[in-house]
Amino acid sequence: MPTYLAPAKLNLFLHITGRRADGYHLLQSVFMLIDWCDELQFDIRPHSPAISRQDLDAPEHSSPALPTQDLCVRAALALQAATGCQQGVHIRLKKNLPAEAGMGGGSSDAATCLLALNELWGLHLPRAELAKIGLALGADVPFFLLGQNAWVEGVGELLQPITLPPADFLVIKPASGVSTPAIFQAPDLKRDEKQAIISDFAKTPFEFGHNAMQAVAEQLNPDIALAIQMMAHHGLQGRMTGSGSAVFAHLPANTSLDWLQNLPAGWIAKKVSNLQQHPFGHV
Repeated sequence: MPTYLAPAKLNLFLHITGRRADGYHLLQSVFMLIDWCDELQFDIRPHSPAISRQDLDAPEHSSPALPTQDLCVRAALALQAATGCQQGVHIRLKKNLPAEAGMGGGSSDAATCLLALNELWGLHLPRAELAKIGLALGADVPFFLLGQNAWVEGVGELLQPITLPPADFLVIKPASGVSTPAIFQAPDLKRDEKQAIISDFAKTPFEFGHNAMQAVAEQLNPDIALAIQMMAHHGLQGRMTGSGSAVFAHLPANTSLDWLQNLPAGWIAKKVSNLQQHPFGHV
């Protein structure tokens, strides 16, 4: 059975430039694909529309999950609804990406479900149509459907493909997470940053800007600040990705990572490389 990959992303920077009347925040960011991936398999049900999902690390939890409980199931149901497809699927997910990390794991899983089922169900929807379905599932889903690194604006739906030089990064995920709603609701979150310019970003893509959510997130979860301090102690410029709690730093060649053996219990550290395109390809 073929395995489909769902890669994580890192926000190289994340600025908040305003807020819409409906409460959604206006962002500027660069989303970068990395080679840390969840893995999905699909058992197609050609004669039944039933949708279910199984966690490969906990097979006893296999069940026809409710659509509000799981992004993969919601993605499959949304694709059925948009096309009238009467086929079903049992989704097997190996969850390698940490939760509450700000790396888009759930959104990437949903995007890979849409890409795979569009192919396996023989629907042949263009990528633009999949993106419309994906946006209703989550603001990051259209990025993973785009399949390329991107300059991102709006609430995450305005995407401009960009090319980034190949590079390695260290990602550290503390054991505890942080609440995204709590960050967005914080009164001291800065929401009026100056518009960034892509040409300025291109001069120093891995050092440009900052993450506007980081200061608030560090108050809610001090382990984020601790992880960044540990990186700084070893000469690395760390910052939070997305709404955290994972932090990352660009890795120069031949950087020693022996110190990672002394991370606190429950923390995850991984050396990753950026991807030029989604493993599923792009159009």
